[in-house]
Amino acid sequence: MLNLPSFLDRVLLIGLLACLLICHPMYAAGSKIRQIPAEHPRLLGSAGQLKQLAAERPEAYARVVDVARNRDARGHAKMVSLSLVYAIEGDAALGDLAVSMAMKYINGPIRVGHVRFGDDLANTAIVYDLCYPRWTAEQRLQYHEYMNKTVDANVRSETSVFHNGWYSYKHWGIGLAAYATYYENERAPGILDALEEEYRTRVVPAFALAGNGGGWAEGYYINYWSYEWMFFCEVARRCEGADYFGMSPEFLGNRAVACMFEAYPGIREFGSRRPIPIGDSGGRIFGSDRDKSLSARRILVNRFREDSAHKVVHTFNEATPVIGASTQPYKDFLWRDTTVAKGDLDNFKLSHLSPGPGFVYARSSWKPEATYFFFKCGDRFTSHQHLDVGNFLIYKYEELVGDGGQYVGFGTEHDVNYHLRTIAHNTILVYDPEETWPNIRAWKEEIGNDGGQHHNWPHHNGNVLDAAQWQRRSYIYDIAEITTFEDRGSYIYVAGDCSRAYSAKKLEYFTRQIVFIRPGTFVIFDRVKARKAAFRKTWLLQAMKTPEGTAPNMTITNGEGKLFVQTVLPADPEVKLCSGDDLYTYGGRSYPPETTKGAAPACRVEISPKAPSTVDYFLHVLTACDAETSSVPEATAESSHTQVRVSLGATKLVFNKAGPGGQIEINGHQARFADSIVQE
Repeated sequence: MLNLPSFLDRVLLIGLLACLLICHPMYAAGSKIRQIPAEHPRLLGSAGQLKQLAAERPEAYARVVDVARNRDARGHAKMVSLSLVYAIEGDAALGDLAVSMAMKYINGPIRVGHVRFGDDLANTAIVYDLCYPRWTAEQRLQYHEYMNKTVDANVRSETSVFHNGWYSYKHWGIGLAAYATYYENERAPGILDALEEEYRTRVVPAFALAGNGGGWAEGYYINYWSYEWMFFCEVARRCEGADYFGMSPEFLGNRAVACMFEAYPGIREFGSRRPIPIGDSGGRIFGSDRDKSLSARRILVNRFREDSAHKVVHTFNEATPVIGASTQPYKDFLWRDTTVAKGDLDNFKLSHLSPGPGFVYARSSWKPEATYFFFKCGDRFTSHQHLDVGNFLIYKYEELVGDGGQYVGFGTEHDVNYHLRTIAHNTILVYDPEETWPNIRAWKEEIGNDGGQHHNWPHHNGNVLDAAQWQRRSYIYDIAEITTFEDRGSYIYVAGDCSRAYSAKKLEYFTRQIVFIRPGTFVIFDRVKARKAAFRKTWLLQAMKTPEGTAPNMTITNGEGKLFVQTVLPADPEVKLCSGDDLYTYGGRSYPPETTKGAAPACRVEISPKAPSTVDYFLHVLTACDAETSSVPEATAESSHTQVRVSLGATKLVFNKAGPGGQIEINGHQARFADSIVQE
């Protein structure tokens, strides 16, 4: 007969097993099972793995050591460098210095709200993990308390998943702190679970909506904040094999490619690449954003290393093998993996579509002298976007057509009345003298009437919390779309409907069609119908240098690049060049920037029909070339009741007046423009 244990024995046995399970590194009370290493360090690999990395990447590691021991670096750069060298070499003095720097955060006030408290958590988490033996038991408890209080104080901080690249500076810090303290801080498992659940339920749907194709509707700000989130994703992958990258194939699966397309051709100061301006800021001067973009691409390439497109991105990355900021070589040390196979960049595709934010990127080649083109026609998601649906950029050697204004402060007079407004972009104005723009970025004073796109959002910044809220109010935020896109090699054709970006009280429709004939010619055809003939329409061009020549045929020269501008329609235009004191002036008032950060457009070109009409057609031919080029083929047009026929040397184009569509004859071949998006 089987001798069963008594009831009391069974209770004790069950209790013992439960205790063993709870104490085992694979388990945490109230948390999902996670196979996280119990020893420190673990965020960036074990001590043995970091030592092996130092042996494999001696040049980069030597620069990290120099920052740790000799350089006057501050904050993040110093703390990461100190911690890495301690973990690899065991230099107690460096470890103690890193801990003392971390304790200044821990003993300071808990930061709350729209401040970079996540950076504080991340920096201290890295020191906690890599320098773990140098912390006293009391200091560790102090860190747990500091971490928990910071998390609790910021539950309601930065809740928009569309903002700052999924407010990465909040959650990368929370995530790193949770992994670093996983077995010592009893709340860490629950904090990590909550982060993962929010990512799955709120962020992934937002990424799919606003980031489909790898672009991000917020624009330039993704160059700041994508790196922090990529850092966390890579830590999660190293700590427990969690694949946050794979949860977002639409956005993160395409982000590296889109990021590659978001850099102007050529290599700039400090061996960096300049990002294109979309939304706030513009990358006009060198900053850490350029290194962050490179590092984010490297992390993504390491994750998707078997994908052919990511191998091409790796080739692109390797053209700038060293980050620009001398105090942060740890980014080269950790993320530059030369074992990834290279792809064929020269024969890679020359355009990319991100339908989520409504972005088209295109270039004539992958050479430094390539002509570059960007077009935006997408929806509203968050506050750093501008009122710039239909905007485009052209670059050859230097910016030729740029983004107007200066981002030197959020919600300043210049920002609200010029920098983010339609008048500072390359699109269309329709002037209704009765229109008003209340409640932009909490600006309390009178806001100018530039004739541009409306700012009609429930939140004064135009910020949406998540995809669910966006869908409930899509009738407000769904303001534009790219209706057609095709790349046929010799040319690209894109069409966008910009109509809903404007007040329906003044505009019935505005559609824009652009044909990019490689290597450097752009044919832009706009159909605009106002509610009243008296509502003046203006075609805008932000020229980086004041144009030369006689309007309507002008040239813009910037450095080694030149842009020929031919206004074909309207046939007898009224042309106004706004530069100098007039550059930031409209409606009798001027809104100059409070200061400057790099070169901005020097002239705003305004082109309008002389006679009032409800319907007008604008046709422009822009040709980018070397500065030495003296002439380009003359563009002519014949307009009938139904069509506009354009001749440009041997190339012929037809645009339909009734709606987007038409055809092209190029290199002896005829083709109709597609009427939908042609998949790449």
